[in-house]
Amino acid sequence: MQIKAERLQLRGLDRARYFMPTAICAYLFALCCVLIITSAFLANPQNAIAVAAAGVFGLVLSGGLGWAFWHAQRRDLQYTRVAAADAAAGYAAVRDAMLAAGWRIMRDEPGYRLDAQASALLLNEGERITVQFRDHEVWVASICDPRVGFSLAGRRHCTEHRERVLKALGDPQLHRG
Repeated sequence: MQIKAERLQLRGLDRARYFMPTAICAYLFALCCVLIITSAFLANPQNAIAVAAAGVFGLVLSGGLGWAFWHAQRRDLQYTRVAAADAAAGYAAVRDAMLAAGWRIMRDEPGYRLDAQASALLLNEGERITVQFRDHEVWVASICDPRVGFSLAGRRHCTEHRERVLKALGDPQLHRG
């Protein structure tokens, strides 16, 4: 039996921006396929082999990088689920931790959901943090801001943000997915 992981849902332009690195890799993958097909029509066999080899190299590289981006981005969208005796009681602690960290609260549904954006650095908008409170679980997700794009530094900050929220909840039992 396979359990479907719950993910943070992005809509419209945010979704397109968030997955843009993967889309660029898919575009390059398609160009490499066209390059390989085109090599079959070249008159000089040496040129055809060289172009086909370059196409295969690009195909493998863009396909692998695209898969890595896709996998990392989908994993980042997954909620980290935390078992909590009373999720609603954790709401105040998480909200206080967000305010203490200087995060801007973008959506506040008392006892149910908090969406925040980490304080911005010089050139970016920070990361987004979503916390949902459900019965006896708290769900936490943090992603790089889609307007900024995917970055390894941003992913590291997202991990720190999730840990800050989990620390505010006390000593929870973690479940990924």
